[in-house]
Amino acid sequence: MTFDPAQLDRDGKQAFENKKFDEAAELFRRAAEGYTQGRAGLLAAEMMNNTSVALLQAGKPREALDAALDTDKIFAGANDLKRQAMALGNQAAALHELKRSEEALEKYELAAELFSRVGEGELRSYVKKAAAAIRLKDGSVTAAAYNMIGSLDSKTNPTLFERILRFLLRFVK
Repeated sequence: MTFDPAQLDRDGKQAFENKKFDEAAELFRRAAEGYTQGRAGLLAAEMMNNTSVALLQAGKPREALDAALDTDKIFAGANDLKRQAMALGNQAAALHELKRSEEALEKYELAAELFSRVGEGELRSYVKKAAAAIRLKDGSVTAAAYNMIGSLDSKTNPTLFERILRFLLRFVK
């Protein structure tokens, strides 16, 4: 068994693709430890975010949240806004699964803002849709509509259906 963090990362990605989420989470966690020992903090934080995604897929939202907590601060310290936004999105997804909707919405909104700042319209669209789904589930139809409009405005090449939906959503009051 290897202890090379880069190999553990590759093995983790392979396990994830094979839907072996618990195995992937463990491999990513071990890669993070290796990168931490090698003083590669950004890579370690990225591995913890990968761990979080795998744990969420494995149905372990509490562990997923624990894995991703504070990784956004590491990326913020390095002025890596894209990975900071991704970390916030991972935290939000775990919070949503834990039925902590308001906290999830806050994280999704921060992630959307950061994705917008770095020109990642598709990723911004994804987190805005996730926020809209939470608002809709909570019965906040107007807020959900605004989130959906925001997600559609982020699309660089919206489909005909998305353009029509964007137009119709503007009439929701």
